[in-house]
Amino acid sequence: QVQLVESGGGLVQPGGSLRLSCAASGSIFSIYTMAWYRQAPGKQRELVATITTGGSTNYADSVKGRFTISRDNAKNTVYLQMNSLKPEDTAVYTCYVDRVNGNYKAYWGKGTLVTVSS
Repeated sequence: QVQLVESGGGLVQPGGSLRLSCAASGSIFSIYTMAWYRQAPGKQRELVATITTGGSTNYADSVKGRFTISRDNAKNTVYLQMNSLKPEDTAVYTCYVDRVNGNYKAYWGKGTLVTVSS
């Protein structure tokens, strides 16, 4: 079983920055995809960014140039550096991983709330 624990959410003013972290624990030898999703109030969950074992990344158009996803494979941890935050970035951010130890099963964290407001 894999557990994901996110941290780093909170309240930030527009234009500010936050860094989210998500640590995966359990019997883990490899994780192919690590990603961040978000769900704003009254909206559907959307993909924010993904990163593979090799470091290939993809971003939602709405965050390109402002957010950076990275990972530490030795620590089974994924990060999301969020800069130039906007009120529309307010959402619950949830960590996602799949292809753990080669198995095609996805795991989700419980989420961390990011609120961008003055």
